[in-house]
Amino acid sequence: MTIRNLEFAVHPKSVAVFGASTRQGSVGRVVIENIAQGGFEGEIWPVNPKYREIVGRPCYRQAQDLPGIPDLSVIVTPPATVPAIIRELGNKGGKAAVVITAGLTAENGLKQAMLDAAKPNLFRIIGPNTLGLMIPSLKLNASFAHKPARSGGIALLSQSGAVVTALVDWALENNVGFSHVVSLGEMADVDVGDYLDMLAGDPATHAILMYLETIPNPRKFMAAARAAARLKPVIAIKSGRHEQAAKAAATHTGALAGGDRAVSAAFRRAGVLRVKGLLELFDAAETMAHFAPLQQSRVGIVTNGGGAGVLALDELLDRGCDLAELSSATFDRLNVCLPSTWSRANPVDIIGDAPPSRYTEAIQAVADDAGTDALMVLNCPTGLASATEAAAAVASIAHDGKINGKPVLTCWLGENTAKAGRDILQNAGIASFETTAEAARAVCYLGDWSRAQTALMRVPSTYDDAFNADRDLARSVFRQVAKEGRSMLTEPEAKTVIAAYRIPTPKTVVANSPSEVGQAAATMLLTAEKVVVKLLSKDISHKSDIGGVVLDIRSSAAAENAAEAIYQRVRKAMPGASVDGYSVQPMIIRKQAHELILGMNRDPIFGPVMLFGTGGVAVEVLNDTAMALPPLDDVLAGDMIDSTRAGRLLAGFRNREPANRAALLTALNSISQLVVDFRCITSLDINPVLVDADGAMALDARIQIDPAKVEEPSPNADLVIRPYPAKWERSVDFNGMEYSIRPIKPTDFSLYPPFLAQVSQEDLRFRFLGPRKNFPDQMLKRLTQLDYEREMAFVAIEAASGKLAGISRLSCDPDHAVAEYALLVRTDLQGKGLGWELLRQIIDYARADGIAKIEGIVLSENRKMLAMCREFGFAIKHVAEDYGLCVATLMLKSPQVLAATPVGAG
Repeated sequence: MTIRNLEFAVHPKSVAVFGASTRQGSVGRVVIENIAQGGFEGEIWPVNPKYREIVGRPCYRQAQDLPGIPDLSVIVTPPATVPAIIRELGNKGGKAAVVITAGLTAENGLKQAMLDAAKPNLFRIIGPNTLGLMIPSLKLNASFAHKPARSGGIALLSQSGAVVTALVDWALENNVGFSHVVSLGEMADVDVGDYLDMLAGDPATHAILMYLETIPNPRKFMAAARAAARLKPVIAIKSGRHEQAAKAAATHTGALAGGDRAVSAAFRRAGVLRVKGLLELFDAAETMAHFAPLQQSRVGIVTNGGGAGVLALDELLDRGCDLAELSSATFDRLNVCLPSTWSRANPVDIIGDAPPSRYTEAIQAVADDAGTDALMVLNCPTGLASATEAAAAVASIAHDGKINGKPVLTCWLGENTAKAGRDILQNAGIASFETTAEAARAVCYLGDWSRAQTALMRVPSTYDDAFNADRDLARSVFRQVAKEGRSMLTEPEAKTVIAAYRIPTPKTVVANSPSEVGQAAATMLLTAEKVVVKLLSKDISHKSDIGGVVLDIRSSAAAENAAEAIYQRVRKAMPGASVDGYSVQPMIIRKQAHELILGMNRDPIFGPVMLFGTGGVAVEVLNDTAMALPPLDDVLAGDMIDSTRAGRLLAGFRNREPANRAALLTALNSISQLVVDFRCITSLDINPVLVDADGAMALDARIQIDPAKVEEPSPNADLVIRPYPAKWERSVDFNGMEYSIRPIKPTDFSLYPPFLAQVSQEDLRFRFLGPRKNFPDQMLKRLTQLDYEREMAFVAIEAASGKLAGISRLSCDPDHAVAEYALLVRTDLQGKGLGWELLRQIIDYARADGIAKIEGIVLSENRKMLAMCREFGFAIKHVAEDYGLCVATLMLKSPQVLAATPVGAG
């Protein structure tokens, strides 16, 4: 999987159509006519041995006969012919094709034959079984769609050709234009991640829309989506929202973690906005293309109809948006300009007879309020005032769709009367909608997208990757379970594992018989008020379901009787199940504690997913849970907590103290690290976890493993987000000064300002290739929050002071073939060998990561850097267009190996 050679499909200068035809009703005829009649200015070459001429152009028998090398080929020939055509095109020098043909399957071997034919020449394939693609700016309609798309700034990627035709048809009627329209088909080679990478850097694309049915390479998709979402809005529909991923599971987490929830968690982590309906794609895209992200999305509503305001408010609140709380000064201002009968609340009802001046005064007052981040302006047609004049008034005070720098979204209700008003607003660049629900949804999309962008750039308060865990103890438990041929850990084994990751658990004594239960209880009751007796069985996961847990035991005799009763219940309910013993533990009584569940399950697409929510025996009924992809940190774990009803309760209410949030964050992060460390874990839940002001305590735990994966190394290869690469940490010593060199962490954000203050202006100019005095927070966050799949940065930290001493950085292209490096050492520490160590670390990392070449742009006057590069073996060349710049290049693989690196197949 790569973007190599995909540019030939994105910006083609010539197109060949294999299977072009004049036969009425054939796909080949529709495709060639769409291309010829669309106005494409490049070369168009029909290919079909049956014809001499098609659409007024010479028709060629085969690829070898073409007068040139086509940048893009469109193939609509029978399935069996496709592999040979691909091979011929590759041998001729072609680089990309859209395979519209269906029927190339794994079962008939043609899919693999096609990929094998493409591989030697790095030939790229879009499809098969696709509608084709459109590039409206090039007037290229290489598809069999019924209408061409209008040119614009939205890119559409779809796995469904039918969805493409429907959306293009709608867009034409609504004056919406596209930069690219791509029907991805079966994604045998080029997939959605590849196209995201291409479109992220496309200046003509301002927003990316996706219709997805599956995600074939989730790790690449996540890296590409995160990179694209940092630059422009990425909005997606993922179909199959109600397909249940697991109908039966050994843990509560498995039952609760439906596949669609994992998709939503992945999109949130990537900064992708998810919508439900096709037309909502465009509403969201239009809104986000107009406006930058907001720190908050508190909405002020101005309406001439109270009912419309209430409808909009309901929709906003249903979607989790916030209503602005207007200040007393704003109320005083509105009292002056509005009739005495106005609503005196937000929504601001300015009454049905509102003239244009009343609209402008009320809107300006609400926009000026510091508590308002966005505005909704509504109009209901009345016989007392002109909807068209009201629209013109709103347009007159807006600039680039904003008033006082705040987004304005409007809804002029009705059809005949309102349409002229909506046209005025849209022509003025103001987002306008036909219903209050659509307008409210658009505001909420802006809020959701803004929150996604904020989440991408937030810095956790702590970031401890090790958690002081006893990994060897956890692995020894897994090994013993695997040795016995089991996949489910017993409760004591599961508690041993989570305790090894510093999650508190009650003291547990394992007893083999009811009499031993009585003895253990007698000892435990010397220090505890009550004890609990639980069944131990390798065959029974949910003990409570068959009465395998007895609480509130106050004597050893009662404990012994409880164990005997448990035995009898098992024999009656599940005669064939084993009774392997009993566990005895003190009963934890924490009257103000909340019962929570913390867990992990495996999604078939995205692998391990974390779960948090309300716990207890009714966990599946209450279904108050949130999911996220590991690895977690305090920010991500905190987002999980805050998105549940349980999270709001944890903040405290009435006479109930706030729970210990730090202890809960530590527990979530510890489970995340456990998952990072052990690929063998297939499902896990800790339920209940009691959390109150004093901390957290895990009362029960279940862990299921794959015994065959116990010995696999850390980190977990199934994670779609690469975790912190702890193995690249090391210490160095220069002249008695010790430094820690390690991968950068988000919390290093706070180290940058004092570091930059100790870097000279000349060194900053050398690093950034020009003067640089200001480093905004957003820039520093971007420098410290990396996707380790695409980027790496190493920091050198003074061991004694904890200060940042130097940074080396590596940014890879999506193919992982070429990476750009940069280096900056604090001015007062230069000449001591620290820069040498940081550059060596980058080179060692690049080599280990399989990168073929690293290069950097260096000012010609930066002699120290150029000298160091030469010592490492870099080749130095001046930039032809600018002699003041040099390119320093180090080949880690031979050019022949780099050129021959094959394109992967999906």
